[in-house]
Amino acid sequence: MDMVKEEGYNFGFDPRACENCSGYCCTGESGNIWVNKEEIKKIAGFLDLSSEDLVKYYLTKIHYKYSLKELKISGDFQCVFFDDKNKNCSIYEVRPNQCRTFPFWDYFKNNIEKIAKECPGIKICCIL
Repeated sequence: MDMVKEEGYNFGFDPRACENCSGYCCTGESGNIWVNKEEIKKIAGFLDLSSEDLVKYYLTKIHYKYSLKELKISGDFQCVFFDDKNKNCSIYEVRPNQCRTFPFWDYFKNNIEKIAKECPGIKICCIL
């Protein structure tokens, strides 16, 4: 797979780096991974659960939105769907859009050093 680039970002992303990564984008600092109703249905179907059970066991409601729960392990946080043994996402095929668009989040447009430290697939390049 070739380097992925997005307009407005001063870096590219090499998806091959995920093969040898320990899931840095799924672990570390606490944060929210937002899911919408459509994503809830897809994830629930993938896990053979009702949407209600998915919400009950795997999501946290924050005001009027839902986020995937986090687990605190050895002082760090990780996504509830991160498979710690295999170091990958257990719902990869139906992962939320927020996960699909990583690392091309607005926050990283002005925080290139942070994303470069967090993700081994980041290659700092030029303005696209």
